[in-house]
Amino acid sequence: MSTPHVVVVMGVAGTGKTTIGPLLAALLGVPYAEADDFHPRANIDKMSAGIPLTDADRLPWLDAIGAWADRRAGLGGVVSCSALKRAYRDRLRAAAPDVVFVHLTGDRALIEDRMSHRQGHFMPTALLDSQFATLEPLQADEAGVDVDVSGAPEAIAERAMAALVALPDPAV
Repeated sequence: MSTPHVVVVMGVAGTGKTTIGPLLAALLGVPYAEADDFHPRANIDKMSAGIPLTDADRLPWLDAIGAWADRRAGLGGVVSCSALKRAYRDRLRAAAPDVVFVHLTGDRALIEDRMSHRQGHFMPTALLDSQFATLEPLQADEAGVDVDVSGAPEAIAERAMAALVALPDPAV
């Protein structure tokens, strides 16, 4: 493939997007961007208070991530973003048509356990149910792969890399 894609590492809170994203970016030799850094302060305040975001809350956040991905078109990059709904992924693709998704998946109990051990993160474990209720997994017509989050972060990143390379139109 002549131009590197931007990879969006997606999934519910606690799947390890912020851990796996930089590891995958290092394997690909491209920059990493943390989706949480694109949230307006009002969104962080809402989530910190245990209030789920609405679709309207998410639009400026998704647009900012999409703009970053578009600026990285042809250069490559990795960005974490929950991208839980198809409509959110469609919005990202509208801004950056060649994005490829790595959907981090896992058992709810494992994810909740990991969330309960995080320190200093604004997303409370109480919002995990709303995350799973909102999640619309990748569809067959979406460029992307599912990667299980069990195991060590390095192994997960390696599985993600292998899955990307195995895509019919490789993302790397």
